[in-house]
Amino acid sequence: MAQWKEISGGVSAPLGYRAAGIAAGLKPSGAADLALILSDVEAIAAGVFTISQVRAACVDYCRQRLEEKASTRAILCNSGQANAATGAKGWADAIESAELLGRELAIPPSSILLASTGVIGQRIRMDALRQGIPNLVAAATPRGGDDAAQAICTTDLVPKSIALETTIDGRPVRMGGIAKGSGMIHPNMATMLAFVTCDAMVSSHLWQEMVKRAADRSFNQITVDGDTSTNDTLIALANGQSRTPTITHSGPEAEKLEGMLTAVCQHLAKAIARDGEGATCLIEVQVTGAPDDAAGRKIAKTIVGSSLVKSAIFGRDPNWGRIAAAAGRAGVLFDQDDLQVKLGDFLLMEKGQPLEFDRDAASAYLKAAAAGEYLKSDTVLVSVSIGNGPGTGIAWGCDLSYDYVKINAEYTT
Repeated sequence: MAQWKEISGGVSAPLGYRAAGIAAGLKPSGAADLALILSDVEAIAAGVFTISQVRAACVDYCRQRLEEKASTRAILCNSGQANAATGAKGWADAIESAELLGRELAIPPSSILLASTGVIGQRIRMDALRQGIPNLVAAATPRGGDDAAQAICTTDLVPKSIALETTIDGRPVRMGGIAKGSGMIHPNMATMLAFVTCDAMVSSHLWQEMVKRAADRSFNQITVDGDTSTNDTLIALANGQSRTPTITHSGPEAEKLEGMLTAVCQHLAKAIARDGEGATCLIEVQVTGAPDDAAGRKIAKTIVGSSLVKSAIFGRDPNWGRIAAAAGRAGVLFDQDDLQVKLGDFLLMEKGQPLEFDRDAASAYLKAAAAGEYLKSDTVLVSVSIGNGPGTGIAWGCDLSYDYVKINAEYTT
């Protein structure tokens, strides 16, 4: 039985949080484009960010703030303009954004974290932001999680949100998360934009460690197109409003909290991969027999990120050779005579040699998964074993369709 249950509310489900999402005029479309997540009290904050050398102003701003203090009251996110590659003026816009929100909330700007998403090279439309901040703060409620999830979207077809509840020391503890992402998804840190709220109390050092491990098992294991964003950000807050004892070291309570954090992050990560630009199905690659878990995750992500594998699955072609080739170039040593490859229930390769299989039936499996018909799932499962090692890995991605090229060929035009 799961240690937690799913509840409604997203990031506003935990105690002591409010959220909002409004249309402030940042997007030409008029869609919701400004989001706020607000804790009633100072919350322990942890973050992981893109390691790209080309970064948005909000990434450097958040890194600087979290180095100064590991807590915050609010997260402000704009969508429409990435504010990346915008130089000193973009940095000034980020500083002003925090000052505007701080003034409206009557809190120090240092208690505010920032995120942006949109077109690289475009500064935030500050006139619209200045006018929108008061309306955003006024709209913040304990039921605003869904609005915030919608407001951070760009090319996403659907908003991405989850909330879970467990019990620690006899009291309920809740955790919620929202994320955005559909293209430029190949996280190298954490990923895209994702925000997690929790009402437990945990030490800042332990919370940062939990967030990093959860990111490695979720966002760092997805890929849509192999492109890492300039704005990749995962921020997680823990405000202690559940009134449970502070978790300061490893143990059953810490394991339960980290398990729930990982579950939230994996749900959001899979939702992003499932919503990949032009995608028709989710691909899940499971690897066993690796020397260690890091090696297993590396092979899994290499396979799911292969353009040839992704194209074959879009074409409903059970081409095991592309899977085997991707595993072989992942940079992990193994004996090819130990390689086994399965597609769903179809065993395609055993002991490094191809097997006879029903190609039409395997192709039908891919078609059914794309239609969401196979066991009522839209997931194509690829299982790979490379030996008898203890390491395992899992990664998620999507197929590569004609529509992906169309969407990105016309992105700024």
